[in-house]
Amino acid sequence: MQPAFDDRGLIVAIAQDRRSGEVRMVGWMTAEALARTAETGLATFHSRSRGRLWVKGESSGNRLRVHEIWLDCDADSVLLLVEPEGPTCHTGRPTCFFRDSSGAETGEHGAPVLAALEHRIEARKLDSAERSYTRTLLDGGPALIGAKLREEADELARAIAQESDQRVAEEAADLLYHLCVALAGRSVPVNAVMSVLAARANTSGLVEKARRSGA
Repeated sequence: MQPAFDDRGLIVAIAQDRRSGEVRMVGWMTAEALARTAETGLATFHSRSRGRLWVKGESSGNRLRVHEIWLDCDADSVLLLVEPEGPTCHTGRPTCFFRDSSGAETGEHGAPVLAALEHRIEARKLDSAERSYTRTLLDGGPALIGAKLREEADELARAIAQESDQRVAEEAADLLYHLCVALAGRSVPVNAVMSVLAARANTSGLVEKARRSGA
């Protein structure tokens, strides 16, 4: 199926962070812009106001590196799975979607569950320990966080062995939350973990383990 450009020769393009799932921006593409994007690996759009192609980040350096291009079921919109280099919005925000449905700015932005959790954990670094369990964990450092990770991992293992699917989901959520706190404590972004997973996507688990062990 070929892209279905409209009568102006345009098709809408959505740029989504392939690691976090966050939608970064929406733009327009011509056939030339789409071909240029596929050729260079850099998101290239068509400016309707200026009547020319433009590469996202050509002046700011905040480019969108495109890893995959998908068409929707009607082929009249394009999904770009990207790895952003810096903030995407011209305002300096990570994404262009930072207003809620009323048009108000809340200090947050539209994000999937895991990305939103990471943002909230970062915000908790500024909270007092009395009001925030997350801050208490962060203040406790690697020893406290590590103990909680081991405890939650053991509870998940026991749930997998003998409890309901709902309990497995709940214990997995607890472990995932504490893992995100641990990453925040080390200032390792979740996207760094996703990048490692993405790099391993086409590699056998046995091959990857052998590579890391030096075998």
